[in-house]
Amino acid sequence: MKRDFIAVTDFSKEEIYETFRIAKQLKADVKAGKEHHYFANETMSMGFAKPSLRTRVSFETGMVQFGGHALYLGPNDISIGKRESVKDISRVISRYNNWIMARLFKHEHMLEMAKHATVPVINGLTDYNHPCQIMADMLTIYEHHGKLEGQKVVFIGDGNNVCNSFLNFASVIPYHFVLAAPEGYDPDPETLAKAQAAGLSKIEVVRDPIEAAKDADVLYTDVWTSMGQEAERQKRLDDFDGFQINANLLSHAKSDALVMHCLPAHYGEEITEETLDGPNSVIFDEAENRMHAQKAVMVMLAKSGGADISI
Repeated sequence: MKRDFIAVTDFSKEEIYETFRIAKQLKADVKAGKEHHYFANETMSMGFAKPSLRTRVSFETGMVQFGGHALYLGPNDISIGKRESVKDISRVISRYNNWIMARLFKHEHMLEMAKHATVPVINGLTDYNHPCQIMADMLTIYEHHGKLEGQKVVFIGDGNNVCNSFLNFASVIPYHFVLAAPEGYDPDPETLAKAQAAGLSKIEVVRDPIEAAKDADVLYTDVWTSMGQEAERQKRLDDFDGFQINANLLSHAKSDALVMHCLPAHYGEEITEETLDGPNSVIFDEAENRMHAQKAVMVMLAKSGGADISI
């Protein structure tokens, strides 16, 4: 039976920790030069309505390491929902490829793609969520701090798709999540309500970034202006004034607090270059872990579909 990865809530707590175990093993094996051609001669269609560096390179490289091949489809190739219906695109690609990874604007397009595809669909990002990013983020925290439960993760900035995925994660594994954002930039209200109703994690939305950063285990940020929001750039720069991760904000967190950013970074806006390159930063470990976490997700989906993979 085919299985998709559209949100982190598609995996149980036990499956998330198993994904992390597999990711750590795959990571160690890559560094040791050990090959795992679990998907030899298989192909992945990568559909990009939004361009990306990390998503493309991490999935394409990961597929090659698995012995397969990844095919890039850019915005002009796919024109999802415009030149051809999502339903038909999904069914056609399923006849050619063993996997579909898509990075889209509309989340409803991702859901429709998963509904009609007959091969596993992996969500590489939508305007609503970014599950592969959160799996990499939480893997990085797990590697550096040895645990997730009870960690205070403070997200400084916009309650965006990454923030929504942190809330999704809080519905599965208990931790302390704080969003520090100005008025008008809260996360999706339904997602926030569901995470709070799950009763697993302590969840806060506050307006004071310094108060939020107090005793934090992790300080996390993202760009203030995402793709598609360029017309709002000046307003966002004004609204987010004071919500920057810098040396002063970091001084209020724990001494071993991790500084994280999903990249790309806009130096001098949401984070200073000094802090991004500082001793608390694990941002490039986090970027590397995109590939290892995604490869582990693929293994989990394949095993759910009956593949005989031992790792």
